[in-house]
Amino acid sequence: MKLVSYLRDGHDQLAIFHEGMLYHTDQLHPELPSSMQVFLQYWDDYFPIAQACLKAIQEGRTNSTRGISAEGETLLAPVPFPSSCRDGYAFRQHVETARRNRGASMIPEFDQYPIFYFTNHHSIQGPGPVSCMPDHFEKLDFELEAAIVVCRHGRNIPAEEADQYIGGLMIMNDLSARRLQMEEMLLNLGPAKGKDFATVIGPWLVTLDELEPYEVPPPEGHIGKNWNLPMTCKVNGVEVSRGNLGDMDWTFAEIIERASYGVNLYPGDVIGSGTVGTGCFLELNGTGKLNDPNYQEQWLKEGDEVILDIEGLGSLSNTIQREDSDFSILRRKKNTAS
Repeated sequence: MKLVSYLRDGHDQLAIFHEGMLYHTDQLHPELPSSMQVFLQYWDDYFPIAQACLKAIQEGRTNSTRGISAEGETLLAPVPFPSSCRDGYAFRQHVETARRNRGASMIPEFDQYPIFYFTNHHSIQGPGPVSCMPDHFEKLDFELEAAIVVCRHGRNIPAEEADQYIGGLMIMNDLSARRLQMEEMLLNLGPAKGKDFATVIGPWLVTLDELEPYEVPPPEGHIGKNWNLPMTCKVNGVEVSRGNLGDMDWTFAEIIERASYGVNLYPGDVIGSGTVGTGCFLELNGTGKLNDPNYQEQWLKEGDEVILDIEGLGSLSNTIQREDSDFSILRRKKNTAS
C-alpha cells in the first residue's frame, strides 16, 4: 500500500495512492483519520482497515468513494510533521570511499555498531522546490537515501523485533551544504547548519507488505529485513549516481535497536539509511579528483532538477531555488582575514 499526504484546502490530507489516483482515507472508511500523524499513532487499529479499503479499490468496490487524479496535486512529505528525524550511516562503501578520498583509513568502529545523527524535523518537505540561502550554494549536495517511519511506540527494542516498528519505506534526499558542514565539524560537533535547512522525503510511504517481493537476506552476521531496490539520482536528466538499498551494511532493524537504547521511539519518527555508495557529489568529486587532478567538481546550482528513483518506492523530484536574500552567516565569521 502507498500512503500519500497532499495539500487539500490548505491542510494535509492522507490518501491511498493507487494507479495514479488518490483516495481519501476518511472517505473510504468512517473510522480512518484524515492525517498521517493520527494514522501512525494508532497504526495497529487503522492499518488493517486501510488494507481492506485498498483491496476494495483494486476490486472496483468503491463506487461511493471515487478517487481523484494525483496529477496536478501538491504532494507533501508522506509524514508531514515527523516527531523527530534521525539519519544513519549504514553503507560501508560510502563511508570507506569518502574517508579514502580525504586520506583517512577506514574506521573500525563502523563495523561494530550503527550510528546516526539528528537533523531538523521541522525542515522535512516533499516533492517540489527547495529554497536555499546564499551559503547553502557553497558546495550544495544531494544525498541518495531511503528512510523508514516508526509506527509503534517502543524503548530498548532488540533488532530481532525491530522490523515490527517500521511502518514503511520512503525515498530520502538529505540535502547538504558542504562548506557549512565541513567548517563546523572541524570543532568535532555536528552536522548542524550544513544539514538543517532541508530534508526531502517522498513521494509516498510504501508499507512493508508491498515490498515483500523485494526482500533479500541481510548481510552475514546482521539482523533484520533487507530489500533489493536499485536506486539512482539524476541531475537535469543526467544520471550521476546508482546503487542498491540491499547494499546497506547495517539494517534498519539494527539502527532502531541502537536508536531506542534508553530512549523512547514514537510513531512518526523518521530514520534515514544514510548515503548509498556513490550517492553524493562529495564522494563523486573526491573520487574524480583522486583519479584526475584536473577533474572539475560538480555541485547543485540554482534551477537544477534533482530526481531520486528507487525501485518500488517511486520517484522524488525537487528543483533548487534561491531565496530572495543576500544574508550570509559565512561573512559574519569572527577573526578571519579579509
